[in-house]
Amino acid sequence: MVELAAAQAPQTVASFTFLAEQGWWEDSPCHRLTTSGIFVLQCGDPTGTGRGNPGYGYGIENAPADGTYPAGTLAMARTQDPQSNGGQFFVVWEDSQLPTQGGGYSIFGRVTEGLDVVRAIAAQGVEGGAADGAPAQPVSILEVEVEVEVDEGR
Repeated sequence: MVELAAAQAPQTVASFTFLAEQGWWEDSPCHRLTTSGIFVLQCGDPTGTGRGNPGYGYGIENAPADGTYPAGTLAMARTQDPQSNGGQFFVVWEDSQLPTQGGGYSIFGRVTEGLDVVRAIAAQGVEGGAADGAPAQPVSILEVEVEVEVDEGR
């Protein structure tokens, strides 16, 4: 389970919610695990190739200037193009220092339950023993459901 940070990353959360409602990630493999230097599990490309996108992109928001991404962070993956946020995202499973060149990576939420599952997948390593690539333990997103909580105090 994750908690989205709509106030800090409104465009990212709106896009994530839209894609979830469209079923973008249903039966979608997580295609990349990194176990050295940075510690992330990357998902969000229904093709499983790391090249899929929803047909649109947008810019970076809520990226830490110092590149610090604590365990449990949910952030957008992108290419070198700062306008390439789309459907791919990653879960940081151990505290990581990510590059800030090009603006960093948009933080749009945090894992509130299930980080132990991500860490168990990471403990299995990368296919073929590398430090970066497909997870040795295949994992897929079966469905994404967004639940909106209304703050009655407002």
